Amino acid sequence: MMGSTPAAAATAIPSSSALPTGGKLSISSEPFGSTTDGVAVERYTFGSAHGVQVQMLTYGATLQTITFGDRHGHRQSILLGLPTLANYIAESPYFGATIGRYGNRIAKGKFSIDGKSYQIPINNGENALHGGPIGFDKKVWKATVIKETSRVGVSFHYVSVDGEMGFPGNLDTTVEYTLNSANELTIGYHATTDKPTIVNLTNHAYFNLAGEGSGTVEGQILEVNANAFTPVDVNLIPTGDLPTVGGTPFDFRQAKPIGKDVRVGHPQILIGPGYDHNWVLNGYHGGKTSRQVVRAYDPASGRWLTCTTDQPGVQIYSGNFLNGAFTGLTGRTYRQGDAFTLETQHYPDSPNQPSFPSTVLRPGQVYATKTTYGFGVA
Repeated sequence: MMGSTPAAAATAIPSSSALPTGGKLSISSEPFGSTTDGVAVERYTFGSAHGVQVQMLTYGATLQTITFGDRHGHRQSILLGLPTLANYIAESPYFGATIGRYGNRIAKGKFSIDGKSYQIPINNGENALHGGPIGFDKKVWKATVIKETSRVGVSFHYVSVDGEMGFPGNLDTTVEYTLNSANELTIGYHATTDKPTIVNLTNHAYFNLAGEGSGTVEGQILEVNANAFTPVDVNLIPTGDLPTVGGTPFDFRQAKPIGKDVRVGHPQILIGPGYDHNWVLNGYHGGKTSRQVVRAYDPASGRWLTCTTDQPGVQIYSGNFLNGAFTGLTGRTYRQGDAFTLETQHYPDSPNQPSFPSTVLRPGQVYATKTTYGFGVA
């Protein structure tokens, strides 16, 4: 599926990479300020000087930059990010953050396990979003360097205590971010619990393949291996239906510009407003199989990315609520449509949707999932 037909040649996504590895992989760290209660935050830089280079913060286990060259060798980060820790604490809309305990929305913040009800503080209208008002994105994680011959990165660790944000159980969580010599960034999530709970971890990177602060992504090309999606109600909670993407703006089975159908008067686009939906990814087998599910390409710069995951869904968000209030790393403001997300995940509101794949984790079980982003230039 992840190829293009002759009819789609104008929007074909190249698969060959001219991106150099840049030689030996390295990693370093530096202070990045302190939180308002005095906890020190570090920034890690890893990768290679001429290939892909990544910067991450211990605050929120946050991806701040992913930098590599375009077809002319001009190096630029493809992530929306903020210049200071104070910016992240005060105003970040999850830029690059690790999300938990539950990525995406839970209707009215309510769910039950084994007949017992739980309440998460609401922070998105009448819903709980991304783990509630103080989620994993607002925690300082313990970092351990990973440095091997073929990969380099950081292992982040955090223990969410029983009752934090209303979730049951002590959740022991580790998330590894590693970059290999093939310019692939792998995120490995791992968690255990001592009480039945729910878990849905993801990363909220905002991508712009033309470069951070370069303007709209509407002309960038996207291809998604999904035959269905989860439509939502006016509160952005899934209705429970899984309709086909065929004949809708949500059909990216053949590569097309992100903005091609974003102004079509489809009821779901009007709710967004734009794309803020979960795609039901093809080939899901209970988390046992990783497959390439998304490709994206910027014709102007030549940069492309791929996304491979073992998860059942991906939330694609077209930056609908970026309104110029955020000034990024290069001093440019971010406006509507200036980025897209690829949040690999279980479906939103799964704890309240029995027909969706379960997000319940029980003592003795291990939550383990992996997503890999590949980068290149053509």
